[in-house]
Amino acid sequence: MKIEQLQLTGSHGWVLRQPENLKDTAHLVLVFGETSTLKAGRHLDELRAMYPKARMFGCSTAGEICGVRVTDDTLVATAVSFGTSRVEIASESIHNIEESRSVGSELAERLDKRGLVHAFVLSDGLKVNGSALVEGLLQSLPAGVTITGGLSGDKDRFQETLVVCDGGPESNRVGILGLYGEHLRVGYGSSGGWDPFGPERLVTRSQGNILYELDGKSSLNLYKSYLGEHAQGLPATALLFPLSVRSAERPSRLVRTVLAVDEANQSMVFAGDVPEGSYAQLMKANINHLIDGATEAAKMSLSSSDGTLPELAILISCVGRRMVLKQRVEEEVESVQDILGDQSVLAGFYSYGEMSPSSPGGLSELHNQTMTITTLAEADL
Repeated sequence: MKIEQLQLTGSHGWVLRQPENLKDTAHLVLVFGETSTLKAGRHLDELRAMYPKARMFGCSTAGEICGVRVTDDTLVATAVSFGTSRVEIASESIHNIEESRSVGSELAERLDKRGLVHAFVLSDGLKVNGSALVEGLLQSLPAGVTITGGLSGDKDRFQETLVVCDGGPESNRVGILGLYGEHLRVGYGSSGGWDPFGPERLVTRSQGNILYELDGKSSLNLYKSYLGEHAQGLPATALLFPLSVRSAERPSRLVRTVLAVDEANQSMVFAGDVPEGSYAQLMKANINHLIDGATEAAKMSLSSSDGTLPELAILISCVGRRMVLKQRVEEEVESVQDILGDQSVLAGFYSYGEMSPSSPGGLSELHNQTMTITTLAEADL
């Protein structure tokens, strides 16, 4: 596997960060960028001219990761030339949240299953129930095929998110990248680092990823009481206080963050399910614990790939983590590089949700407020 990385900035144009001269040999270009920059289609056209034989896959972001740097208002393009491995791309449109499960199932059905090793998924970040999407994918993918990926971002604006699947950037789109090959080694890891506080509360009224009541009271009013003067910044400021959810069926906790609020019916829309009858608890940030979480995700990605040193690591971290870490945000990326090693090229983005198993060998789930890592390497031929 050979990797070349470029970054587009407003002042310098395309800058080669990782030279490898893959212009005629790249099979895949991953592209992550700020929404309006990505919508300027000429930049994608430039990449297609640079890598005419490559498939293109990517999305809009709440911040771009290039090496150990985190930037805004840029595009990061990572070109990959495989040895014997191959890729396929498929996509489906999604018009409303209720279609999430069926779209996931239909998307998985469109992939060739022969030799499929891993599925990497990028989705519209606003019009999807990530939990149902992952469930639909699992329903139609062969057992043993792992899923990682994320929900595209739009800084902290929550207005429009985009996905690129060979064509131009589109909203209301879910894409899947199938990775194939007996020599391909894929690792994955996901961890948070948030601290719970306050009492656990019973989810007394919810529907899928829409939460109405906790302990019989308005969930929106509860959030506002904790946010105080920051409540006027909803939904973005709710990222500072994610929700930890557990149920009798799943005693381990999943973290959920807010995508939207509805003042009319006093509800909150989360990136994934908040099941009625489950228990929810507010969480708060400890900066050192968040950075430790990124380290744990990197360690898990190594263990899930049997210790194979990665050549490429795709990092998807939540926008809420970035809002908390602020000027220290690059520390979590640096902690990943420290674990994976300098031979690993890092690329990725800040998201509205992350997909990964919670442990090696586990089923994939929708997470929020985590650092989630997908690693790729090709074994010696």
